[in-house]
Amino acid sequence: MVLDHEILIVGAGLAGLRAAVEASETADVAVVSKVLPTRSHSGAAQGGITAALGNEEEDQWEWHFFDTVKGGDYLGDQDVIEIMVKDAPRAIYELEHMGVPFSRTRDGRIAQRNFGGHTKGYGREPVKRACYVADHTGRVVLDTLYDQAIGRHVRFYGECYVLSLVFDDGRCCGVVTYDLATGGLHFLRAKVVLLATGGCGKIYRTTSNGFSTTGEILNLTFKEGIPLQDMEFIQFHPTGLFPLGILVSEAARGEGGILRNDAGEPFMERYAPSIKDLAARDVVSRAILTEVRAGRGIGGKGYVHLDLTHLGERKITEKLWEITSFARIYLGLDAVSQPIPVAPTCHYLMGGIPTDGDGRVRADQTARTVPGLYAAGECACVSIHGANRLGCNSLLDLLVFGRRSGKAMKDEVAGVKTLLTGRDPTKPVRERLAALTDREGPEKAHAIRLEMQIVMTDYGSVFRTEGALRQGIDAILALKERFSRVMVTNRGTSFNYDLMETVELGHQLDLCEVILVSALNRRESRGAHFREDLPQRDDQNYLRHTLAFCATGGPRIAYKPVVLGRFQPAVRAY
Repeated sequence: MVLDHEILIVGAGLAGLRAAVEASETADVAVVSKVLPTRSHSGAAQGGITAALGNEEEDQWEWHFFDTVKGGDYLGDQDVIEIMVKDAPRAIYELEHMGVPFSRTRDGRIAQRNFGGHTKGYGREPVKRACYVADHTGRVVLDTLYDQAIGRHVRFYGECYVLSLVFDDGRCCGVVTYDLATGGLHFLRAKVVLLATGGCGKIYRTTSNGFSTTGEILNLTFKEGIPLQDMEFIQFHPTGLFPLGILVSEAARGEGGILRNDAGEPFMERYAPSIKDLAARDVVSRAILTEVRAGRGIGGKGYVHLDLTHLGERKITEKLWEITSFARIYLGLDAVSQPIPVAPTCHYLMGGIPTDGDGRVRADQTARTVPGLYAAGECACVSIHGANRLGCNSLLDLLVFGRRSGKAMKDEVAGVKTLLTGRDPTKPVRERLAALTDREGPEKAHAIRLEMQIVMTDYGSVFRTEGALRQGIDAILALKERFSRVMVTNRGTSFNYDLMETVELGHQLDLCEVILVSALNRRESRGAHFREDLPQRDDQNYLRHTLAFCATGGPRIAYKPVVLGRFQPAVRAY
């Protein structure tokens, strides 16, 4: 079946929805999502959205600019970072006008809270910059934008998996989807396509990411010859609910929560003497694991405590209700009177599909773009976040660059004719699925997936070394060989998760190799990429973006320069 639209958006999170709302003013827009749209992972964001509004204390966009550049360890491109921080107040007020019920100050203005790495006066002390809706900001913004999209007659294809990008004479002209309910394959044809599918956190054993965050779109673009940028930079959020990895938002520390070791000591002053518990996430994650390695984890185990007990029941209930409910539901703890066990959890991909400031996908190290193809949100690398994302800059990224992508796409479609009328792009996809379901083999996808997650956690997480990375690459290559003998036992056509999860696993294994090879080739420590064998930042050789290209024998690594600006690389300390 062929389904035609002018603009096709893959992913129904905040980036995709904001693009859809923008583009639907003048174009026919459809959104494809592998889950029901309001189940998109953006709804799990808790803490807030940054903007230098200055509602509770003095703030300036220049300070936000500096903090983002410094937080990314000077790997972010400063031209697009400036675009984002300048546009932040407009994005917040736009959401307010759409109906987002932000928490308020006593005089009725949008309330703001502290978040890690956000400071006033170019790093002197913490500043309240995060606009929030208690501790479920993402949930409320997602619902608001979905409602706006429905009101603009955006068409949604829910529970549809994208299995192929379709190109005609070098231009992206649609996708092939698998309808989970029926098992049917459809060609969704479009004049332009936006990829907004989020990250790939489920390649790790412990993650804050939802089960749908598997990263297959990243690999689909990679296989089409499009590079992946800065894939070695994986953020581990310092406070995942131990041992589950469920996010305990930075909002808890923004409201005054304190990290304590087994002795009850507030240890962050050893690692970030100026702003302590509100340091950038990579700094706090390494601090927690350093305490654990030194035997100062709680009871000698692999976690520390996040202490909220001094905040009082009223503040916890009003501002941190969702966070504390997770502790109560999953661990039986009352955060009003008991500390919460936390440890780092895989959280965010700083790298991804390289784009310009309007979402156009870049084809190589130059400014050349891929006709008809856009990307926004976590799957894209603009690069805003550099080597480490600051908390609450993620939702801002989605809103600012989702909107910019939507504007660019609606401007482009008028001059594009309908493409690909002479062949059936579903045929090769159908053949690949048949090869999987007809295969007889001893391997099971779930077993390989678990081993993959253990490999990535052991060899490619917070602390890395050359030896460990090489071991990890060898282990992933062995798993890829085993994957060729995986058998799909479910042969049904309706809700065949066994088949789709096997397809996802194949993509995940390729992404693991890209991440580990990119990390092996970056012989320095920067942001979330910490090499214990090379603990210093090396601006002379590695102040540049990694590009991984698909090649015979494994990823081919190339580089391109970082776009610098008013802030030159300096010592990064908190």
